[in-house]
Amino acid sequence: MLSVDDAITSRRSVRSFLPEPVSQETIRHILDVAKRSPSGTNMQPWKVHVLTGGAKERMSEAILREFFGAPGTHEHAREPFYLPQIREPYLARRRKVGWDMYGLVGIEKGDKEKMQAQHAENFRFFGAPVGLIFTIDEDFGWGSWLDFGMFLENVMLAARGQGLDTCAQAAFGTYHKVVRNVLGLDEDQTVVCGMSLGKEDVSAPISQLRTEREDLGVFVTFRDE
Repeated sequence: MLSVDDAITSRRSVRSFLPEPVSQETIRHILDVAKRSPSGTNMQPWKVHVLTGGAKERMSEAILREFFGAPGTHEHAREPFYLPQIREPYLARRRKVGWDMYGLVGIEKGDKEKMQAQHAENFRFFGAPVGLIFTIDEDFGWGSWLDFGMFLENVMLAARGQGLDTCAQAAFGTYHKVVRNVLGLDEDQTVVCGMSLGKEDVSAPISQLRTEREDLGVFVTFRDE
């Protein structure tokens, strides 16, 4: 078992997985640990849909049909997801991780076809044996979305505790209508994100990606008066 510090610092967004199956017992354990996440007045606003085997393939196929065949038909359930206009220093951070990743997989600037192909790997869950879809009731406010974020982090850390890796994927929220249709969800369900779960394929070039974090002095202010 990893220490809490080790689980946090070793967690990464993995984008290439081995096909080794993950038992339902292990998945249940991860989610059982993660459910201890705090939430305002203990409302526990999260819902999780676990996809393996044929169910995962059907989800991938449905989204990829839209992704490649009907450009412009997708939309995120809640706009904007990040910022209406991404500004500095956030833009530079976003660009760096993007170009670092593209460099590892041999995608040159302006090669839109290869960029699209790489983005499509999101919807194949990067080859992971388990795909998770997270949804929330449409009418929950921002406080419950904060709670949901803590739950997602707990899932990722609990996975590390089992020697597994994850990638949280906002891309699935862009196809919330397709996801709802495949899962047979009511319209009041908003897709928060997807997540790939499995064991990292360390031999894949993209697995060399390492992101940077700012020094504390950039975002922390200590006040004692």
